[in-house]
Amino acid sequence: MTAVFLGWFAVVLAAGWRLRPAPGRIRALTPAATLPAGPRRRPAGVSAVAVLERMGGAVLRRLGRPAGPEAGRRLGVALAAGAVALLMLPAAAVPAALVAWALPGLGARRRRRRHLAAIAADLPDVVDLLVLAVGAGLTVRLAVAAVARRSPGPLGAELARAGQETDLGRRLADALDDLPDRAGEATRPLIGALIASERYGAPLGASLERLAHEVRADRRRRAEEAARKVPVKLLFPLVSCTLPAFGLLTVAPLIASAVRSLRL
Repeated sequence: MTAVFLGWFAVVLAAGWRLRPAPGRIRALTPAATLPAGPRRRPAGVSAVAVLERMGGAVLRRLGRPAGPEAGRRLGVALAAGAVALLMLPAAAVPAALVAWALPGLGARRRRRRHLAAIAADLPDVVDLLVLAVGAGLTVRLAVAAVARRSPGPLGAELARAGQETDLGRRLADALDDLPDRAGEATRPLIGALIASERYGAPLGASLERLAHEVRADRRRRAEEAARKVPVKLLFPLVSCTLPAFGLLTVAPLIASAVRSLRL
């Protein structure tokens, strides 16, 4: 155990020496542009997360894998967690590294599912607003801009982003074509109808009315499905909280009286 601790201390000391910032007198005399750049110099304001990201990125590059910022950060945190667990409990080093690697991915997937669920819940209202806007005589671009201003949900924010890209010179159809990749497959029928009307002049009113009926029916089905899941979700608190109290109030007195009668 002492050898492992001394080895880890030597690794930390070597890494700190390589990433040390330049002395203050050198920074004062040398312009910032002439200071050597690269992984051997660490600016004074770099955080520990950035160091872990750099370390993970270096390992990924050595392995020939794509070294993005997120992957480098995850691998750096996993290596750090494994090293700390190696000092405390060597048998838990590999599980700790695996848990540290998996947790950010699980959190990202959970946030992605919540975002997609919020967009799916916001879709019927957005479609209804588009039906009103197109029925009032607005073009596709003006209808998208009007709905984006009046829809506070996440789908309205995605439409507003597409409108901002259009203001910067991009075609609206091209900006909308990237929206299902961010907002999920539930928005693809709506985006397909908007793109077809924008590019080819296809009639939009009938398509939006049919789509509004479909998304409202889909929302009703999802609400019914969620209602059917309520008894299953209530099973755990019912079993863990209600039944023990019911048993203490009903069965425990009977058992106590039976034991008392047997003693007599």
